[in-house]
Amino acid sequence: MPLALIILTPLLFAIIPAIGRHTTVSRQAVAAALPALLSLVLLISLAPQMLAGETLIQHSDWIPHLGLSLSLRLDGLSWLFALLITGIGCLIILYARCYFEGHPSAGRFYCLILLFMGAMLGIVMSENLLFMLIFWEMTSLVSFLLIGFGWHKRSARRGARMSLVITGGGGIALLAGVLLLGQSAGSFMLSDILVAGEQIKADQHYSLMLSLILLGAFTKSAQFPFHLWLPHAMSAPTPVSAYLHSATMVKAGLYLMARLHPALADTDLWFLLVVLSGMMTLMIGAFVAMFMHDIKGLLAYSTLSHLGLITLLMGIGTSTAMAAALFHLINHAVIKAPLFMMAGIVDQSTGSRDMRQINGLYRYLPGLMLLSAIPAAAMAGLPWLNGYLSKKMLFAESLQLVTAPDWAVTLIPVWVTLAGLFSVAYSIRIFHNVFFNGRPVDLPIYPPRRPPRLVLLPILILSTGCVLAGVFPQYVYALLIQPAVNAATGLSHPTYDFEQLTDLRLPLQMSLLALLGGLIFYMARTPLFAIHNRLPEVDAKEIFEWIMQRLIHFSQQRVYQLENGSLQRYLVFMLATALILSTFAMTGFSGWKGSVAITRPDAMTLMGACILSLAALGVAVFHRHRLPALLLLGVTGLFVTLAFARFSAPDLALTQLSVEVMAVVIMMLALSFLPQQSPKESQPYRKVRDIVIAGIAGLGVTLFSFAVMTRPFDSISDYFLANSLPGGGGTNVVNVILVDFRGFDTLGEITVLGIAALAVFAFTRQLHLKERMAPIADEHWVAEPHPVILSRVAHLVLPIALLVSAYIFLRGHNMPGGGFIAGLITAVALTLQYMAGGLVWAQERMLTHFRPLIGAGILLATSTGLASLVFGYPFLTTTYNHFHWPVIGEFELASALMFDLGVYTTVVGATLLILANLGKLMTVAGPGKEVG
Repeated sequence: MPLALIILTPLLFAIIPAIGRHTTVSRQAVAAALPALLSLVLLISLAPQMLAGETLIQHSDWIPHLGLSLSLRLDGLSWLFALLITGIGCLIILYARCYFEGHPSAGRFYCLILLFMGAMLGIVMSENLLFMLIFWEMTSLVSFLLIGFGWHKRSARRGARMSLVITGGGGIALLAGVLLLGQSAGSFMLSDILVAGEQIKADQHYSLMLSLILLGAFTKSAQFPFHLWLPHAMSAPTPVSAYLHSATMVKAGLYLMARLHPALADTDLWFLLVVLSGMMTLMIGAFVAMFMHDIKGLLAYSTLSHLGLITLLMGIGTSTAMAAALFHLINHAVIKAPLFMMAGIVDQSTGSRDMRQINGLYRYLPGLMLLSAIPAAAMAGLPWLNGYLSKKMLFAESLQLVTAPDWAVTLIPVWVTLAGLFSVAYSIRIFHNVFFNGRPVDLPIYPPRRPPRLVLLPILILSTGCVLAGVFPQYVYALLIQPAVNAATGLSHPTYDFEQLTDLRLPLQMSLLALLGGLIFYMARTPLFAIHNRLPEVDAKEIFEWIMQRLIHFSQQRVYQLENGSLQRYLVFMLATALILSTFAMTGFSGWKGSVAITRPDAMTLMGACILSLAALGVAVFHRHRLPALLLLGVTGLFVTLAFARFSAPDLALTQLSVEVMAVVIMMLALSFLPQQSPKESQPYRKVRDIVIAGIAGLGVTLFSFAVMTRPFDSISDYFLANSLPGGGGTNVVNVILVDFRGFDTLGEITVLGIAALAVFAFTRQLHLKERMAPIADEHWVAEPHPVILSRVAHLVLPIALLVSAYIFLRGHNMPGGGFIAGLITAVALTLQYMAGGLVWAQERMLTHFRPLIGAGILLATSTGLASLVFGYPFLTTTYNHFHWPVIGEFELASALMFDLGVYTTVVGATLLILANLGKLMTVAGPGKEVG
């Protein structure tokens, strides 16, 4: 079974709930739940292989020279995370079915949640780290949309921006770290990296590499000091918070640390960075959670604390610590998800999440109270629940730091016990303040509404998981954790002995101390809250916004200093930069003339060069006089075309000629709305400066060209000349390069051309320009805009031009020509019809619109590339063969002809779309009927 199906199922079906936004929430939920459930079933079906310790890899080369491949990996570790992502995801979708009842944007939520699920599955199942980075950034983007789901609220927009800036910045650091890691290991494949641990740790860039990778992991998993974004993501809808905090977003960084553990861990630097960050996050989250009044705020900071706990265990680095980390990772998901769901139900039932208002809900929501008691007790670490075992495993590991520094051996056990105390306190508080502690106070909705019974089902399932994991930990460990620990450490470890854990006295005493201390801390909450209220309040979101505003203001000032709308300034910067860099690079260079003799120019070439130079100089001299400058610019283009033809570049000559015609037409259209003369703008000193810089730049280019052309050199052209016919089946090397050797570049170029044409269409769609410039003196507009002679001649020229275009197209693979040149010739011929007959006349006779031509051309060119994949060849691989037809005889046919046809179609559609939409502005009626 292809592993890609597990990832593609939620990604491909994500659009279905969004399309059905006008249907009921129940149907949207079903449309979202089915792909998530299918991915979960596919993962469960692979349980026998995972329990047997197998590693499944699916590999497909993409750009092998860059080390980039579409490779997927499924082992015990990625299987555990994938089960968590899909299993919790299905329950979140079920919960959201009731939460978003009557919400007009429910379809958008389901679409985003499936995209997020697919991105997370891509992270944990990627074998190639470069491929993984694509999904890594995708989670940042989709989480930005999820956190800012209620975009009309300022808090949602701010929280989303904070998360994107912090996690996006960490993603950039991770990219740099992964590049260093791949360079050190000699591969970006996990299979190679995980066995090259000693080589990587011995690398001179190991410290930088580790710091950058951990920076990416810490920002994604909200570790200190990058923890600020997670609590402020609470502006997201509760289903989003439940999913991001329990099973997905924050778990990505933990997965990365566990995944790369064999390659990067077991060093002093790893221990220092990971343990210290985990300790700080653990304590900050636990302390702040106790004093939060908002239910989701308390749960957010408690999530921080638990993430720090897992990070601390991973930093310790032993196999048993890894087992404890992964065991608590599962426990945290099944504890935190139902508590977030409870918070959402309370919010919708009472209209508030403030625990100073919400009291005594056991009278109104007894079922929710009973179900919430289990995960709250598990979070506090009460016996016979999964949280109790996680806490004892943490305490036991904190006492096993034999090889750790002295400060860690002493501090960590005390630290985790104190954090456990706070954990007990805030667990008691969230349960007691919500469901007991008197009666409600000034609730917006009173009496509280009873939620539908269906919304309690996911809480029931997860609460049952808390009990089962606490009563039967050995089975849960054997089924889920053991394969993950083996995959994360790269070794086969015996199963964890939970019976021995129960018999350990010191962890038991630490657990009792934390339990009693937390209870006492909560009972003394009134004076402690009073003390806390006197502390200076620090709003991280306001500080972040202040920093962002300062950075934006600073950036705007720098941009305005550089980009003031002056083309002269931009050219000065570019030329001056090029001169400085080239001068620095050529320091110490001597002897401009090489050993190759200079070819003596003939009289015609010299004359053409002189005319070209004079025309170019004339454009600069007469640039304020628009029409003469345009005519001289056309002369320069014509002589550049002649230069291409003179020096054996007929393809470039044909292309330049066609482009020159179209460019002159476009600029003539623009001149109609511009003054005939422009005012003087340059001061004398600027003219002197520009002349000096231009002269130096021109002299530098001349000398550099002279130095290159008088020296022997090996060019890549020899390869293309040798392989054009046997490899591409064509004798026209230029065309073979465009449609075969560099076909991917050409595909990108025609795509950009199509996008540019669509942009012109969009900008001019409703554009209303002022009337043409009023005639001055004796100037007047042509009385007849469409002369009869031009009209008759244009009609006769069209079929001839189309035949020439077809001839140029068909012969392009073996002689000068090709799809691009043929497309321009066709566009020129059709443009002539517009000029001769007018816009309305020409549009009435056009058989198709231009936008479909652009789409059809790009689709045809892409399809030829996909066809090669079907036959097992790389994208855009071409083939050719010789055929014999009666009468016609033998001829060659290449698949690149279809690609060239796509180029031809795109060029025709894009060029005419631009010209027609600019030309319609020239009509008396203004924009008028839409063209294209």
